[in-house]
Amino acid sequence: MADRVSHDQNFKNLVVDYPRDALAFFAPGEAPRAGEPTRIVPVREEQLKDRLGDRFRRLDAPLLVEWEDGHREAVLFAVEEETDPRRFSPHRLVQYCIGSFHARGYPSRSPAEGSSLMFRTDRVVPVVVFLGRDPARGLVLGTERRVYLAFDYLGCALGDMSAEPWLDSRNVVARICLPNMLVPAERRIDVYHHAVHGLVDLEPDPVRRRKYIDFIDIYADPTDNERRRYAQRYPEENSMMKGFNQQAREEGIAEGERTVLERLLLRRFGPLPPAVGEMLGGASADDLEAWADNVLDAATLEDVFGPD
Repeated sequence: MADRVSHDQNFKNLVVDYPRDALAFFAPGEAPRAGEPTRIVPVREEQLKDRLGDRFRRLDAPLLVEWEDGHREAVLFAVEEETDPRRFSPHRLVQYCIGSFHARGYPSRSPAEGSSLMFRTDRVVPVVVFLGRDPARGLVLGTERRVYLAFDYLGCALGDMSAEPWLDSRNVVARICLPNMLVPAERRIDVYHHAVHGLVDLEPDPVRRRKYIDFIDIYADPTDNERRRYAQRYPEENSMMKGFNQQAREEGIAEGERTVLERLLLRRFGPLPPAVGEMLGGASADDLEAWADNVLDAATLEDVFGPD
């Protein structure tokens, strides 16, 4: 279950960071056309992770598409990821879209309401991203005489999609997801390259680059031999990747030191004022180490952060 939750969070971060490209790739039949004047926003403002390895934060962020010229009513996209198609439940998806968030794994600020009720719209598009195959299981309730409920969804089965048509796509979500698609064994390194190159080419933000380099690496999962071949075939790109990895390791060390220091401060001085949290969040590893040394002898918080 922990592994599944991790995948779910990875893809929800991807959807919220790149909502327009995500809908164009995962739900092309309903997504706004290129050039249409639309606004796409996550309708629940949840804090995203800066790095995919950060501490787990539950994220639930349906996307609302509004047509600025008013020629179509707004549409709510409810996007979910399913790691194991055998565990997919259309009943659970109905609950997510219509009502009763008491279903396991789908808590909400308003437990009795699903997306349709919460946002007072029937224009809801359920989208499921499968890492494997789409089981194509909708839900029909009724008898031989009458159907009382027919429920379907848009499925994007990455495990059924060939990577080849997407290698040079200008859709950053498609490029990031290349390692999840069908890839012949002898092409894995080249596809990994196209994913990394696409991210670097299409995403100028260094924070997001580091974040989704992690995503690509997680799902490509290259062997040691494949990493050696990648380094030989794409030396400049490999050097850049090493820089990203080194920075990520340094940030991980700093995050660990920050967590330990925060715990020490809480135990010693009780609840911390917001200003201290801001200082810890922006501190360098050297600052964190110096402050941790001060904690044992400090009589006050000011002593911890004051000059030596």
